[in-house]
Amino acid sequence: MERPGSTSQAWAIEIQGLTKSFSNKLALNGLDLEVSQGESVVIFGPNGAGKTTLIKVLATIMNPTSGTVLVDGLNVKHNAEEIRGRIGVVTHRTFLYSNLTAYENLEFYSRMYDVSGRKKRIHEVVAMVGMTSRLYDRVGTLSRGMQQRLSIARSLLHKPAIMLLDEPETGLDQQAIPMLWNALETEGERKRTIILTTHNLERGLEMGDRLLILNKGKIVYQGSRQALDLAGLKEAYQHSMRVRV
Repeated sequence: MERPGSTSQAWAIEIQGLTKSFSNKLALNGLDLEVSQGESVVIFGPNGAGKTTLIKVLATIMNPTSGTVLVDGLNVKHNAEEIRGRIGVVTHRTFLYSNLTAYENLEFYSRMYDVSGRKKRIHEVVAMVGMTSRLYDRVGTLSRGMQQRLSIARSLLHKPAIMLLDEPETGLDQQAIPMLWNALETEGERKRTIILTTHNLERGLEMGDRLLILNKGKIVYQGSRQALDLAGLKEAYQHSMRVRV
C-alpha cells in the first residue's frame, strides 16, 4: 500500500482492508484509505454509512474487526495510548464536566495530556475559539454552541498533529464556523491533518482538500475540491446513494 520509496510514516492515516462488524452487520466493509500529512479529508454519507464508526476506530475508541489501521505510523490495536497523545477528537459529545468552569475543565485535560505551560496554553486555545470572556463560567451555564467551542479548545490543548472531527458543527452559530475551522486547520506554520464527517455538502466543499462519500461501509466516491463545484458534488452524492455496494 506504500508508494515506491516511502514508508508508512509518510502517511498521517493509512487504512487497509478495514472492517468493523456489530453482530452480523458490517458497519465498515473492506475500507482502504491513505491520508497525507497536512491533508484535509471531508467524509459525507447518510446516517448509518459508517462515518462515526470510522472516526471511533481512528480515535482508538473501537478496535477494527479486521484490517490494518495506522495513525501517524502507529497501529490502533497496539499503540492506542501513544496515538491518543497525537490526535484531537471532537464529536457530538463534548466530554466536559458541567459542574466545573471552562478553565477547570481545560486545566483537568491539560494535566491529563501533561501539557507544559498549562495556564498559557489554556488562554491560547480559549482565544482561538473566541471564549476568553467565558473562561470562568461554569460549563452548565453555557449554551450548546459555547460548549462545542470549548470542546474544540479541549481537543487542541496538546497541539495534536491530527484532528478527527465527527459532525463538529453541532450547535455552532454559522458566524463562528470559519474562525473555528482556522483554529483547527493550522497552528503556527504547521497545517494539521484533518478527517471531518459532515452532512453539510456546501460547508464540506469549502473545508476539504479531498472529498469522500461513504455508503454502507464503503467509499463509493472520492475527488479533489478543485474538481467539483457544489452542483457537481450534489450530483455525485445523489448518484453514489443509488449505486449498489
